[in-house]
Amino acid sequence: MSLSFAQRVTVVAVAAVLTAPSTWAQNDIVVLGGAGRHCGEDPDCLNRLHPAIPMAARARPGQTIVFKARNASDFQLDPASTYADPRTGDAQIGTVHPLTGPVHIVGAEPGDVLAVTLLDIAPGRFGYTSVSPIGFVSDHVSGGFRALWRLNRTEAVSDDIPGVRVPNASFPGIVTVLPGREQLDEMLSREAELVALGGAGFPPHALHASPAAVCGPNGSFASECLRTLPPREHGGNLDIRYLQVGVTLYLPCYVEGCGLAIGDPHFAQGDGEVSGTAIEMDADFTVITQIIKDGPSLSRGPHFEGPVRVLDIPSRRFYATTGFPLKAVGEIPPDMRYLGATERIAGLRNLSKDISLAARNALLEMIDYITDTYGLTPEQAYVVASVAVDLRIGQLVDAPNVGVTALLPLDIFTETP
Repeated sequence: MSLSFAQRVTVVAVAAVLTAPSTWAQNDIVVLGGAGRHCGEDPDCLNRLHPAIPMAARARPGQTIVFKARNASDFQLDPASTYADPRTGDAQIGTVHPLTGPVHIVGAEPGDVLAVTLLDIAPGRFGYTSVSPIGFVSDHVSGGFRALWRLNRTEAVSDDIPGVRVPNASFPGIVTVLPGREQLDEMLSREAELVALGGAGFPPHALHASPAAVCGPNGSFASECLRTLPPREHGGNLDIRYLQVGVTLYLPCYVEGCGLAIGDPHFAQGDGEVSGTAIEMDADFTVITQIIKDGPSLSRGPHFEGPVRVLDIPSRRFYATTGFPLKAVGEIPPDMRYLGATERIAGLRNLSKDISLAARNALLEMIDYITDTYGLTPEQAYVVASVAVDLRIGQLVDAPNVGVTALLPLDIFTETP
């Protein structure tokens, strides 16, 4: 009897988890990453994507791999550190994101699907969350606020946001494979078109790129290396908080060996990562892989599956706000300005089925609620929302007003208001 793809990937995921202890117990583990003070000093680190980037290691399907990963900005997170990073002053944040890899998965070929199962995540001691210019409502909350968190296997606490305790829900923000030549050309072309019209994007930028020989200022492909900030069909910066231990992610393979890389460790994040950052940390990710032949094309994005426990909010009770695509006369939402027709948009008080505007309104309501109820500043509330509030779609059919809810887990607060 032949199995469907869904049945086959379920078998792969279950088998991976069930066989993990015996595999792990063997002294047959590939460990990579963690050398040097930053990505540029680590031969197992990359912060750009290109098919010419050489593989840092090889692993067989089913073999345990440990990725020692750096935080998203490649900072020294220990507050006692006196290291002066020489790479400061880059407005294009060329140090983002340091990834560990790429790993050649033996036997993987273009057209295959790579199944990556997370077995364990060991968090570092410290994390940070900041209000970033790329945040979802940073036109409303724009202060230069940054919280330092102390982490353990259970929770995160911060003197910068007193009275808040965030439970551990660690996951990798980035799991990716290398693009092939065809995919690289397509991605570079379409993103250049968007940027040319004033849309958001991060074109190739060679400063602080790793590996320097391929992507740096004097690299052989300096003008072609993809930034890691947006997710794409290859995976990348998915920032999906459900990719926790026990979950299997399915990625398309474009080059021989796939070129698996992992990074952007998050201790906790709400759906949306709305301030621009989660609780960013260093971490060790332990995974195993399997190769699936004749899988789907995954042309619209990766798939994943896992235990339903990762879908829960970490709380016994919650408070929620709602948002609809409503606005003031004269207001033009920032993410619509590049489209033109500003006079038409500005004159409206209601946009039709605009899920982004609905999400902004739900989030702004939640920031106001946290500020009014718990006495935090707007910047502190924005950070809390980024690491703990989930933005969820309520409905997409009730035109013109699609609906979004913002869910706040109340148990993160150590005192009742």
